[in-house]
Amino acid sequence: MTTYKDAGVDIDAANEGMERIKSHVTSTYNKYTLSDLGSFGGCFNIPSDKYDNPVLVSSVDGVGTKLLVATLAQKHSTIGQCLVNHCVNDILVIGARPLFFLDYFAAGKLNNDILEQVVFGFSKACKENDCVLIGGETAEMPGFYDKDKYDVSGTIVGVVDKELMLSNRRTTAGDVLVGLPSTGLHTNGYSLARKVLYSKFKVGQIVEELNATIEDELLNIHKSYLPIISDILHEPWLRSLSHITGGGIIENTERVLEKNQGININWNSWEWPNIFKLIQKCGNITNENMIRPFNLGIGMILVVDKNYINHIEDYLIKNNENYFLIGEVVNK
Repeated sequence: MTTYKDAGVDIDAANEGMERIKSHVTSTYNKYTLSDLGSFGGCFNIPSDKYDNPVLVSSVDGVGTKLLVATLAQKHSTIGQCLVNHCVNDILVIGARPLFFLDYFAAGKLNNDILEQVVFGFSKACKENDCVLIGGETAEMPGFYDKDKYDVSGTIVGVVDKELMLSNRRTTAGDVLVGLPSTGLHTNGYSLARKVLYSKFKVGQIVEELNATIEDELLNIHKSYLPIISDILHEPWLRSLSHITGGGIIENTERVLEKNQGININWNSWEWPNIFKLIQKCGNITNENMIRPFNLGIGMILVVDKNYINHIEDYLIKNNENYFLIGEVVNK
């Protein structure tokens, strides 16, 4: 007799995994959560009392081949944090605050130790961003993924008052680009980074330029910019936001401008963090080919009315947030 387990899918192991992650998931619940772990659908009561004309904003993403670095290092808890924070930043660009998050975890063979680490990361970041981990899917897929490989994706839903949507605001030539520092690669450019760095360095090797291993540096947590930006989302002088992901500073920022506009970047206004210098050196990569896949040390850009630049500088200094004035909006 052939069983499902013989085919590579262990339902008992999946049930055990659900028990192990239950406390992490439920620790994120708040008074708006209407369902429990194991429900067929996650239910959430929209806090309509806080919004005059609430608009739901959603986004879905993954962390790319950062997963392979986590597997090399056998360190998986930061993966969940990176994914949540990435999604939080994406809807923040619209002006939305997160309500709830759903995850997808798939593996060739379910390893509950890894599952628990990843979900712990989801729950930690959800609590830090005032977001409920309301549901998810765990899939064991033998024959599709290798036994030691897994993949994750996440979907976030947030809310913003229609009148306060940043996408409704208009940028103008002369608006100033204020760059907030990243914590490293965040979740983009890992295929190129792995190719060049692991051709020069071994797993676990301390790299002099970093004073750390490649894995330690590449697994830095993708920063959430919600804490520093949430208090100024209503300010009319904040014209737009750009989350610097795949495509880099230029392509991501031009996505949030008027169609006839571009940006003029002063590339000397900040210093690339050492990890980007090392990637460029090891791969003999031109500046042009560094600019598109990497954030180069700038994780979020605020597009600010030039007449109010003192306001944003005072605010960031007061809140101990580093920043760089990296350029301006121009007409094409």
